[in-house]
Amino acid sequence: MDISLSGKNVLVTGGAGFIGSNLCEALIELKCNVTCLDNFSTGKRENVSSFLDKSNFKLIEGDIRRIDDCMKATEEMDFVLHQAALGSVPRSIKKPRVTNDVNASGFVNMMVASKENKVKRFVYATSSSVYGDSKVLPKKEDLIGRPMSPYAVTKHVNELYASVFAHNYGIETIGLRYFNVFGKRQDPKGEYSAVIPKFIDKLLKGESPIIYGDGKTTRDFTYIDNVVYANLLCITTSNKEAIDEVFNIAAGGRSTLLDLVEYLKEFLSEFNQNIKNIEIKHQEFRVGDITHSYADINKAKKILNYTPKYTFQEGLKKAIKWYKENS
Repeated sequence: MDISLSGKNVLVTGGAGFIGSNLCEALIELKCNVTCLDNFSTGKRENVSSFLDKSNFKLIEGDIRRIDDCMKATEEMDFVLHQAALGSVPRSIKKPRVTNDVNASGFVNMMVASKENKVKRFVYATSSSVYGDSKVLPKKEDLIGRPMSPYAVTKHVNELYASVFAHNYGIETIGLRYFNVFGKRQDPKGEYSAVIPKFIDKLLKGESPIIYGDGKTTRDFTYIDNVVYANLLCITTSNKEAIDEVFNIAAGGRSTLLDLVEYLKEFLSEFNQNIKNIEIKHQEFRVGDITHSYADINKAKKILNYTPKYTFQEGLKKAIKWYKENS
C-alpha cells in the first residue's frame, strides 16, 4: 500500500475490536506510532495480543465515557481514528441508554479531548443505518431518512456533532458510513454477532443459519480491507473537499441474504460437501432492521480516490479462509 505515515502518532479508539484491530495492524505495518484505547467491553485482548511486543504500539485500557481517559489518549496525537462504539441495532433497541452513553456522549468526549489536545484530524466511523427508512437506492450521502433504531440515532448525532466541531473549533473531521463490514477477527459468537461470521460458524458446524424475514433483504457487504484502506486515505488526503464531510464506504453492490447463503455454501463446500445440503431456517423480521442497503460510492471515489480493494465474493473467500485457520 503506497501510503506514507511513518512516525505519525495515531490513536485508534476501540482498537481491540474487529475493525479497530485491523486498523492497528495496518498502521503498525506503516510504521506509525499506534495507540489503542479500549475498555474491552466488546473488544478482545487476543485481537491485539500479537501487537504488544511492537515498539510502535501502545495499549491504553480506558473508556470513552470518561473524559480523563480521552484526554490522556489524545495527548500528542496527529490523528484519531474513532471506532469505539456499542454496535448492533438489536442491542440498541434493547439497551438505548447505554448505547447513547457510549456512542453519543463518548463521541463528544473524544471530540472535546481531540480539540483540547490539538489533534490535526478526527476520522470517525458512522454507519449506513443513518439512512433509516429512506427508500432511495443506491444510498447517497445527502439523502437520509428517519432513523429506525437508537444505534442509528447515535450515528446521525455523531455526524452532526462532528460538523459542529469542525465549524466552531476548526478541527478537521471526516465521517465514514460503513456498510455491513465483515472479515478477519469479527466475532461469530454472541447474541449480537453479525450475519456473515454467524452464518460461517453455523455452516461449518453443520447447523442451520437463521434468516430473519424472507431472505430477500439486500446488503452492500464490505470486506474489512476496503474499510482499512478508506481510513488510511482519510488521514493522508490533502483534498480540502474531504474535510467536514461524510462518505459511504462499501463495495458498491447489493446481495440478498439468500445470495449470501448460496455463496457461503458454494465456497465452504470445498471443505465439506455436506454443507450444500444444510437447510436454512426463517424467522420474523427484526424490529429496526433496514430492508435494503446499497451504497453509491461515487463521492468517495471522486474526493478520496477510494476504490474497493475487494469485491463481496473475493472478501468472502478471504474471510472463510481466516475462520477455517482460526476456528
